[in-house]
Amino acid sequence: MKRVVPTVWVLISSVLGSLLLLSSVTHAKDRIAVFSDPTATAQNSAPLVTSNKARAARNLLPKTHPDGSPLRFDLVRPQRLAAPVEVLIEQFSAHPLERDAAHLYGPPDGYVDSQGRFHSQRQSPSDKPVYKVTLRPEDGLYMLPYMALKADGSAFDDDCAIRFGPPNQCRQPFYPDASRIFEEIDRGIHGVSDTGLNTPLSSKADFDFYRAVPSGGYTQGLPASQRTDVGTGDIPKEVPGIDFIFYRPFHLFTHERMEHLAKSANTVQRALKTGKYNGAIWLEGSPSVEETAYWLSLLVDTTLPISANAAQRVHGQLSGDGDRDIVDSVDYIVSRKWADEQGRNRLGTVMIQDEQIFAARQVAKADARPGGYLAAGGHGGILGTIGDPGPSYIYFEPRTRHTWNSEVNITKLPATAQGAKKVDGKITTVSVQVKDAEGYLRTEAIPKVTIAKNATYSQEPPKADPSEEPEILARIEKNLQERPLAGFVAEGWAPYAIVNVTMQKALKIAVMSGMPVVRVGRGNNDGPAPTLPFDTFIAGNNLTSVKASLLLQAALLKYGALPAAADPRTPTQAEIKAVIEKVRQYQQLFDSH
Repeated sequence: MKRVVPTVWVLISSVLGSLLLLSSVTHAKDRIAVFSDPTATAQNSAPLVTSNKARAARNLLPKTHPDGSPLRFDLVRPQRLAAPVEVLIEQFSAHPLERDAAHLYGPPDGYVDSQGRFHSQRQSPSDKPVYKVTLRPEDGLYMLPYMALKADGSAFDDDCAIRFGPPNQCRQPFYPDASRIFEEIDRGIHGVSDTGLNTPLSSKADFDFYRAVPSGGYTQGLPASQRTDVGTGDIPKEVPGIDFIFYRPFHLFTHERMEHLAKSANTVQRALKTGKYNGAIWLEGSPSVEETAYWLSLLVDTTLPISANAAQRVHGQLSGDGDRDIVDSVDYIVSRKWADEQGRNRLGTVMIQDEQIFAARQVAKADARPGGYLAAGGHGGILGTIGDPGPSYIYFEPRTRHTWNSEVNITKLPATAQGAKKVDGKITTVSVQVKDAEGYLRTEAIPKVTIAKNATYSQEPPKADPSEEPEILARIEKNLQERPLAGFVAEGWAPYAIVNVTMQKALKIAVMSGMPVVRVGRGNNDGPAPTLPFDTFIAGNNLTSVKASLLLQAALLKYGALPAAADPRTPTQAEIKAVIEKVRQYQQLFDSH
């Protein structure tokens, strides 16, 4: 006899199944760590300029175009409502051709007459059909007139209250972390998806925001109750150039320093080590993001994907590119196209820019415009594409080592390395503490690497004497006094990586003083620098000089200084042989990373 399942049980089973499915979908959402680093144009904003509504209310002259002509529309910026407000929205005002399809629309909520009065029924043919809606603070940001004025009652026209003012007379255009720009992107303030929807970020993942080396800071401190990052406790007053990088206004510009390399790698390593995340996004300014992306690919020991983003245009600017790049990074991470059969990241750190997926090792900025990035090195570098809209496609996989299988990631670096320092006129071996007690990089340990660039007609005649390179010799001496881990990158002919004789002789003194020297070709060198037998220099493969300097810094942390000669200007054959043996270690690293 056929078994009959009671209708009620079928209904209960259906409901339970739906709840389980909903629960699994809810818990399947990825969580992504978002890091803010210096000069991140993607989280920079245009100056907050006082609106004409505010100027008119204070009897101030209206803001005009530079030629004196009036503005067609007032200045609006995304802001929050303090209380609910009821507004009337004109029907058919969202698109010029809405009215053309009026037969598809339901009735409005009412009508507004010529005196601005609302009626539930039309009073005359000139009445405007409207929708009645209550806007609430919890709705999120709305584009509203910017009503702020200076303390003296005048209008803001730029970042600063006074032209070229000191920091305490200027406002910061950079957001302290990326939480606000993520909110604006999700709200659809500056654009929506091709389907007309918003929330392109929160619909796919949850986010935590970290201030690695931020480009905006809390100079007056911030109570914990108002914080937007994931830390706890009050933030003390932060100092430009120390706690954050002041990029704009430009006359107050500060610059990132060597120790920030340690802070960047440590911050990402700590966060991804928690096990809370499915990937990471790194935001940085377009001139330097290619460097940090490669550094993270070398140093961070993780099997998770890391995607770097920059922007050539300020957030909220006409056709801003940063917002789209961030959305593409989220799509890339949740797609898992980066994973190998074991679920490990097979692509290393990437940079997603203008719908292209670049390998961090090869990406380079060529121009300050969308599309201004290229793949350096002449042998691949663009791993795939994403967006426009659509899924990510991976066409190539890098064979160089990175992240979890990098030989110079934080986990594989030694606790100490041997450096070279001049004591009482003699070069001696000293121990350098590379990592702290928790196993993270010490900021003081980051090596000093100097880039020396060769030009064909720069050698002074007639003798080839290293004294003709006083800058290199002075740097060698300063390194021996202050930087026990140090080295040089020599940018020579392309692709041979040859420098002139005087520079070569000066750099050989550096080598015999314990400082490794890497040879690379000029500019964007398409071919690898040749490896020469019995060379005391390291061939830098097809790396640019800047990327080679980063790998050399990591290599110095791993292998330490070269064995120094008693007299670096006249080394013995045994001392040269010892250097060549040590250089082979470095060469293997440059051949594989």
